[in-house]
Formats: sequence, C-alpha cells, structure tokens
Amino acid sequence: MGILNGNPKHEPMHYGEVFTVWQGSAVAKGAVSCYQTYLNHAGDKDLKKVLEALIDQAKLEIKELDTLLTDNGIIPAPVMPERPLVKLEDIPAGARFSDPEIAAKIAADTSIGLVACSQAMGQSVRADIGALFAKYHLSKAALGFRILELTKEKGWLVPPPLQLIRPEV
Repeated sequence: MGILNGNPKHEPMHYGEVFTVWQGSAVAKGAVSCYQTYLNHAGDKDLKKVLEALIDQAKLEIKELDTLLTDNGIIPAPVMPERPLVKLEDIPAGARFSDPEIAAKIAADTSIGLVACSQAMGQSVRADIGALFAKYHLSKAALGFRILELTKEKGWLVPPPLQLIRPEV
C-alpha cells in the first residue's frame, strides 16, 4: 500500500493545501462583504439576483472550507461583519458604484476565482480537497456564464479590440 492511500479525510494536508484552503476561505469572506456592498449599490434587478447567487456561493465555500480547516486543527480567517441593507437613494451619486462597474468587477473576480480553483485542484494531493475545488470551479464557471450573458444583454460588456477585417487565406 502506498503513502496517502487511505481515506483522504484521515490524510494530513500539506502546506500548500493548508494555505490554499485558508486563503480560499479568506477570499470568500471578503467577497461576501464586498458583494453585500455592491448589492446596496445595484439598481438592476437581474444584477441583484447574480450578486445574491455569488453571495450564496461564497457563504457555502466559507462553511465548507472553514469546516475542513477546523477539522484539521487550523484556525480559519475571521468572518467580516454583515453589511446592513441600504436604500440606493441614500447613497450619494458621486459615491455610488454603477451597475456596469459592478458587473465588470464581479466578472473579473469570477475569472480570477476560476484560475485559483484550477491551481488548487492541480496542487492537491488529497482527493477530497481537489474535488471540493473542482466543485467550486464548476459553480464559478456557471456564474461566469450568467454574468457574461447579463453584461451582453444590458449592453455593459466592454469587449477587447475586435478583429473586424480578417486576412484572406
């Protein structure tokens, strides 16, 4: 029988896994705080639904990653306080994030999250940790598609330079 060949939950985490799980939890906690703020600033109902889905996903990740950490004797990053609900009209115009700004930021965050999940999957020795990040990768890919469709539908997408004239073959 080889090393680390039993039940993954009984195997030790290596330092890379510890840091990646801890960092994933900390990033998700920051995302909840940030997206709750964006929710206060958002005016578009479809954008609010996507933000709520992102918050739900981040809260799931926090729960699962913090459980993994505490089960392995590691103290998770502290939870940030919940943001209070604020009426959009109470936020001064100059201090308000616009819907296109919010959409661009959550699209970038989701893209970065996909790369981070891929890296976590690649470095994981424990199959349960790799599978956990694979699950998050799939969720983020689906949310990223929703964000892309939303930005196209609302006219908020700022595409990179487009190749309008193609070279003849």
